[in-house]
Amino acid sequence: MEGGPEAASKQEFTEFWKRATSSPYIMRLALSAGIGGLLFGYDTGVISGALLYIREDFVEVDKKLWLQEVIVSMAVAGAIIGAALGGWMNDMLGRKTSILGADIVFFLGAIVMAIAPAPWVLVVGRILVGFGVGIASMTSPLYISEASPAAIRGAIVCINGLLITFGQFLSYLINLAFTKTPGTWRWMLGVAGLPAVVQFVLMLTLPESPRWLYNQGKENESRKILEKIYRADEIEGEIKAMREAVEQEKQEEGLIGQTLGEKMKAAFSNVAVRRGLYAGVTAQVAQQFVGINTVMYYSPTIVQFAGIASKSTALALSLVTSGLNAVGSILSMLCIDKYGRRKLMLLSLIAIIICLLTLTGVFYQAATIAPPIDNVDTLSFGANATCQAYLDAPNVSSWNCMKCLKAECAFCASTGGNHLSGACLAETKEVRAVCGEQKRVWFSDGCPSKIGVLAVIVLGLYILAYSPGMGSVPWVLNSEIYPLRFRGICGGIAAVSNWCANLIVSLTFLSLIHALGAAGTFLLFAGFSTIGLIAIYLLVPETKGLQFEEVEKLLQKGFNPCDCTNPKIDEEKASTSK
Repeated sequence: MEGGPEAASKQEFTEFWKRATSSPYIMRLALSAGIGGLLFGYDTGVISGALLYIREDFVEVDKKLWLQEVIVSMAVAGAIIGAALGGWMNDMLGRKTSILGADIVFFLGAIVMAIAPAPWVLVVGRILVGFGVGIASMTSPLYISEASPAAIRGAIVCINGLLITFGQFLSYLINLAFTKTPGTWRWMLGVAGLPAVVQFVLMLTLPESPRWLYNQGKENESRKILEKIYRADEIEGEIKAMREAVEQEKQEEGLIGQTLGEKMKAAFSNVAVRRGLYAGVTAQVAQQFVGINTVMYYSPTIVQFAGIASKSTALALSLVTSGLNAVGSILSMLCIDKYGRRKLMLLSLIAIIICLLTLTGVFYQAATIAPPIDNVDTLSFGANATCQAYLDAPNVSSWNCMKCLKAECAFCASTGGNHLSGACLAETKEVRAVCGEQKRVWFSDGCPSKIGVLAVIVLGLYILAYSPGMGSVPWVLNSEIYPLRFRGICGGIAAVSNWCANLIVSLTFLSLIHALGAAGTFLLFAGFSTIGLIAIYLLVPETKGLQFEEVEKLLQKGFNPCDCTNPKIDEEKASTSK
């Protein structure tokens, strides 16, 4: 989107509800825009639960961590391509047409995933869905900002952001609903096409962006749409503002050029823009390297790492973490204008680091106190069912559940609630069935542990620490930090940085777990978060309450991280003292 979402004030929300209840048209606009955010959130969350069952249907997926990572992360790769092409589509085809195209691609991707006969087809479906998400993630908010009344614009954009987290929550509900249904993951992924169909139908009843039409010289069409959106006494003011904005853009094109290369050169030769990019890109990359999307993409798997074997239980607990993410988004709306962007991010990162270090300790302790392997019990299953690495080991007395899992085998826990010991067996469907026939619990991702619930609690606290600060603020910051004439290209650079960081993290998470263990991986993210904390402290200024021109002057002058004052507040204090 062009500049990212803006924070809404209490007055904007009040005005929104007043207008929305009196105008069904405004409600349709808000709903259609919100579904774009819901699509984004649903795709983020649904794969986390579906992956547990995809591994059951495709043996190669279960055995190859890199294939699991590719299935998850190819949607992000598709989104990078979609976001990159989305700008061109918006300018050439219009906002409405771009959203309709994104819905078609998303729907086709959902169908391909649902009927996928092989993992590579599933990957193709993920790329298509990601492509649609990439276009919609930047086009839907842009359409809202241009086709909604200025007085309630911020409120509608915030609702779009809130529905992203609702989409994630909904995906976990859908996942949970289909756990006992034949075809589990196919239904989970296929249902994703329904919101796209709904948005497609709703968008057919809505007009093109009036600003885009005005920019294309279709002033009469633009006025007719504004008459539906604005009150009679507001129309001329909005047309005047659009006229001035279009004229300004034409002047700026003459100054900074029209080609991408010319715009990039002009941006990086401007000291204020460079400093703005340092701040904006730092915040966006830090947002991903705290590890949040590993939690959103792999949360049921992480819960299983904590020693909770049941897939349905893992999904139910993941539903709680997703709900906390939505709560955090609401907290962000309430706090961002009160405490400021910089302070909220720094406090969020400190809390994130504490939670990640706690998770490191919990997973390390869980690995240390893992139940021992009962040799007699293990051999009772027969040589063909026993883990080969266990049979070849010179000293099996030192083996416990964690060592068994690291050998790419599985732990069949002894009967009884405490799972004090168990057998180390080959990880195959046949052996798993034998374990289940004995009414025993099969662990292949994590070991049974009394402190597994503690890991889930800390995971929830991590979400609450992330969502109000690092979850929302980087996007708001990027809507304020760049001079107006460079906001489009700089916002695009920051958004692509975010998607690329997302791709790196999601593509390597399971491999990191395998190489470093859960404790080592969360410790690594704690280290990344500490680097992010230092970088944000040094590079990101406070922009709360500042006009765009004031932000540009602040960046031109240079930001001193030791100076915690806000120029706007200081100016108001000075005028008051006079």
